[in-house]
Amino acid sequence: MQRIISSFSIDEIVKFKQQLLCWSQQFQTAIFLDSNNYHQQYSSFDAVLAVDEFTCIKTDFHSAFEKLQEYQTTTKDYIFGYISYDVKNDIEQLSSTNFDGLDFADLFFFQPQKIIFVKGNSVEFHYLKMVDDEIDIDFNAIQQSTNTTIQQSKPLDCTRVDKNSIKIKLRIHKDEYHQKVTTILQHIQRGDIYEANFCQEFYAENTEINPLKVYQDLNRISEPPFAVFLKMNHQYLLSASPERYLRKEGNKIISQPIKGTAKRLKSKFDDEKIASDLARDSKERTENVMIVDLVRNDLSKSAIKGSVKVEELCKVYSFKQVHQMISTVVSEMDENTSPILVIKDTFPMGSMTGAPKVSAMKIIEQQEVTKRGLYSGTVGYFTPNGDFDFNVVIRSILYNQEKKYVSYSVGSAITAKSNPEKEYEECLLKAKAMKYVLLKSV
Repeated sequence: MQRIISSFSIDEIVKFKQQLLCWSQQFQTAIFLDSNNYHQQYSSFDAVLAVDEFTCIKTDFHSAFEKLQEYQTTTKDYIFGYISYDVKNDIEQLSSTNFDGLDFADLFFFQPQKIIFVKGNSVEFHYLKMVDDEIDIDFNAIQQSTNTTIQQSKPLDCTRVDKNSIKIKLRIHKDEYHQKVTTILQHIQRGDIYEANFCQEFYAENTEINPLKVYQDLNRISEPPFAVFLKMNHQYLLSASPERYLRKEGNKIISQPIKGTAKRLKSKFDDEKIASDLARDSKERTENVMIVDLVRNDLSKSAIKGSVKVEELCKVYSFKQVHQMISTVVSEMDENTSPILVIKDTFPMGSMTGAPKVSAMKIIEQQEVTKRGLYSGTVGYFTPNGDFDFNVVIRSILYNQEKKYVSYSVGSAITAKSNPEKEYEECLLKAKAMKYVLLKSV
């Protein structure tokens, strides 16, 4: 059943989204996707909440895409969920044996009983027939939800926080990081790879956080177009991702890889200059173009011949914390091609691996010490007609409430022009928002 309630003001919609999040906490499974009204060419809604699983699939990487194909085609409904990075092992002869402190399933999707879309000044309720008599009750309950975790925005200033309140540790320390980047550079010099996305984990043990509050703080200081709050019993993803992995609109496929990062500056003049410098930076452009070529190759596997095109190359977009260089690559797929095949042909996303993809994945697996899991995987949804939209899980905090384990990872692209010290500084810049909200939360 579908019902639309219209004529909300902007302020009422903002408040309603926060009330939705609070109301969702009564369910064991809930996912909230928020565009934060970021201006983007491809979008279906401003926000969506899906709760209360009717059916689900939860599996390891073995035959994961085959199982997802069966589930998606059988369900023929909205399904929401994620594909972790380690599902790469279902595609290639690869393995993941590094430490895993989070214990998330490799793949998880669910068919919700209740979906609530926010579009402009309207709210749409899409409920399964078995629960459609609860729409009015739920609408009233949502409006009565009190968001006790919203606080006034504060400047990003880690010096204002008691840094002893939570013990954030590095899985790879600075000297070891330099050594590992040097090893990757040696692989590049030998011609084994052209680029590798090397990541490191920051973590805290024996730690309890308020997931909803941490998500709200992270989202407020970042306001990204692909934010996610995901709750699966005692496991949480709190994501402020700025990056789209893959979208399907009819027969059109859209990929928007990010490569190239610069910090925001307070002075408008300085901020515009650093964005302009990023757009002209030869190293950053080289990183981006390498991944664009990889994406073009991946999309061509399932695309109609000659349909792969670059709509936008190396354009700089500005977010609250950083400037990012983003390219847009599109293709057309045959109507008889499975949407799952398109994802399988392009997974994992090139922006989180390197090039050539398989060689890069083998090398970064050797150098990284943490299993990536959901980090650098993807979260999103399928529509009943097989369209989909998925982000890249970056700028994200992962939390296992049962194990009291908190984790966030960051990475950067290593190319022949990379300087280990500058790559390390880029990682710290990307980690700043996650560190701030965690220190602030305890």
